[in-house]
Amino acid sequence: MNCQQARRYLPGYLDGAIASHEHSNVRSHLEVCPECRHELESFRRLSVCMANVQRTSAPPDLAWRIRVQASQARTWSGRMRQAWSRAAVTFENIFRPLAVPATGGIVTAVVVFALVVQNVLLGVPVGFVPNDLPLNLVQPAQLESLAPFALPGIVTTGDKSDSGRLVLEATLNSQGEVVSYTILSGPSDATVQRQLDQILLFSRFRPRLSYGRPTDGGRVLIGFSEVRVRG
Repeated sequence: MNCQQARRYLPGYLDGAIASHEHSNVRSHLEVCPECRHELESFRRLSVCMANVQRTSAPPDLAWRIRVQASQARTWSGRMRQAWSRAAVTFENIFRPLAVPATGGIVTAVVVFALVVQNVLLGVPVGFVPNDLPLNLVQPAQLESLAPFALPGIVTTGDKSDSGRLVLEATLNSQGEVVSYTILSGPSDATVQRQLDQILLFSRFRPRLSYGRPTDGGRVLIGFSEVRVRG
């Protein structure tokens, strides 16, 4: 047992309030440690001084004052609970009539938002009416007129002849000019691309419109049927 452990048991050792094995360990330590013996002597003198102190009787009205303070504490807590209950009832009476209109307003806002997204962002009309003009705020690009060049004039090197369909996707700028195109299906050699460059250069396109203003990035799909490639 070291000094720190022994000093923790000194008050109990002096009063005989510790177990027998702890008492024996403390006594063995005190025989070899003068500092702990001095500490034990200090506890002994303090015990003698405390035994000579006269007891002071409690004031005769101590119990009455304790009861008064306890009743005041209960009254204060009761007032707080009562005020909280009144506030809760008041808020409930105010906001309950607004609950149904607020819910209806949220549902209406969600529906309006869905319609705006469908019509403005996606550019797809909600309903279909035959022969009706699109009223979307975002309108895709369109081909207005194709250059009058005969596609059979597309000639490529080789000995094979073929016929079929050529499909390309053209990307327009805000002036309706073709800035690039991609051949999705059909012949795509250099001769075909030169012929397509002439056709797209002299064709007329309407650019994509956003809120009535031309914008870049519009795309148009163009299909040519019976493209003959001859050698």
